[in-house]
Amino acid sequence: MNRDAILNMLQMQHRMNSRVHEDWINQGFEWYRAAWIECGELMDHVGYKWWKKQTPDMEQVRLEVVDIWHFGLSALFEPDTDLEALAGQIAAEFMERPEGLASDGSPTQRIHAATEALAQHALQTKGFSVTLFASLMDACDLSADALYRHYVGKNVLNFFRQDHGYQDGTYIKEWQGREDNEHLSELLDTLDATAAGFPEAVYDALSARYATVT
Repeated sequence: MNRDAILNMLQMQHRMNSRVHEDWINQGFEWYRAAWIECGELMDHVGYKWWKKQTPDMEQVRLEVVDIWHFGLSALFEPDTDLEALAGQIAAEFMERPEGLASDGSPTQRIHAATEALAQHALQTKGFSVTLFASLMDACDLSADALYRHYVGKNVLNFFRQDHGYQDGTYIKEWQGREDNEHLSELLDTLDATAAGFPEAVYDALSARYATVT
């Protein structure tokens, strides 16, 4: 994982969290809890019910991984965090992999094992493991570039929601019969994630589409 990309994501996460609460780092929010609950939602998309036929929805699985990353990044902040140092630490931890988690068993079994390991760590430590998250990415075939692209997109969507009445209940989440997340995924496929103005381009594309339903 590129250190500059990680630093950019940390800065974006800080801005988003500050939008919700100006002093968010000192509030003791249980980010670990949000992360393991997202792990449960991911399992629903993978499928775990042996008593019925289930087909993994890998697009939704990977989107859940991205959602986990939002909460995981937040959990890594401390009141005195130096973002550049934290970005370097995360980049180094991405290079590590616990043995076996993403290499043994069927693809579904590997995802189950990696998801449960991440959730278990969150519950036991009330923290977040970058190395276990990286193993989950491997199990889901989610590349670092794809994580960055979808993270930036979802972060921008979160800002877009706030700007259009998410907190007071006036935001319209379903557009033309599809949720905003689906529109976002479609728009991301048309934009260049390596461009300097990628976040702004995502916001403008969302605005143009949202204008057709308001």
